[in-house]
Amino acid sequence: MKIGVYGKQVLNEESIDFVHFIIDLLRNKGVEVFIHEAFMDVIRKGKLVKSKAHSFSEKDEVVGTFDFMLSLGGDGTLLETVTIIRDKGIPIIGINLGRLGFLASVSKNDIYYAIDELLKGSFGIDKRSLLYLESEEPLFGDLNFGLNDFVIHKNDTSSMITVHAFINGEFLNSYWGDGLIISTPTGSTGYSLSCGGPILFPQSGSFAVTPVSPHNLNVRPIIISDESVLSFEVEGRSSSFLVSMDSRSTSVNYDVQMAIRRAPFSVNLVKLNNSNYLKTLRSKLNWGVDVRN
Repeated sequence: MKIGVYGKQVLNEESIDFVHFIIDLLRNKGVEVFIHEAFMDVIRKGKLVKSKAHSFSEKDEVVGTFDFMLSLGGDGTLLETVTIIRDKGIPIIGINLGRLGFLASVSKNDIYYAIDELLKGSFGIDKRSLLYLESEEPLFGDLNFGLNDFVIHKNDTSSMITVHAFINGEFLNSYWGDGLIISTPTGSTGYSLSCGGPILFPQSGSFAVTPVSPHNLNVRPIIISDESVLSFEVEGRSSSFLVSMDSRSTSVNYDVQMAIRRAPFSVNLVKLNNSNYLKTLRSKLNWGVDVRN
């Protein structure tokens, strides 16, 4: 079995020791371990990598032979892991090195259980849809896809912008404000939620369109089918505006037209038998907890 490992780019000493422990654990169970070259530099700081592990980059052909990808960090790290495997369909399991995440939901205390279940094949696969950006200019190169969201946003110091949105070529609305978020079900618990957007269940087959600080208070988030194609025209007083795809962002001129659709591939997340989406929601959002106690 071959397992690729990618992790957070800034780690404290305790987390680095834990990463070495995971690598040794996998090696002792007969797993061939491949560590992303950027992460290899992180965990080598101040110490040697005791166990033998190969180094790889996302361009190497060996990536396509991985049985799993281990993401060590948090939800942001898992989003970066998606850019490594791209459309190869390799199952990802997220090991959280900090607080419980929505995506990286396996805690340090559960690492023995998680590795055993992984090697026994005792797990499910949670398929998650992605957004795919089409634009006149290659805004993010070949990384024009995102698991969480696509955001159109004003520049930090500029006045509000106007986003004219269309669904399948038909005019939807003009949004005056700080911007607009197009969110997948996976990303609905992120930036969109903080702006008043709805929580979408992973298999709902929908996207959320959430305005950011809208000028008109009667404008509300809406849910659309993920079979739809959303296109945009943006106006504003400044020379440009910002767009982001997950953790990647760039400045764009107003004459650039963009469209968002569902990506032709999905991301496979490992779902252990003790994991549950509703349980994670209750834990992260403190549902059912009386804060007065």
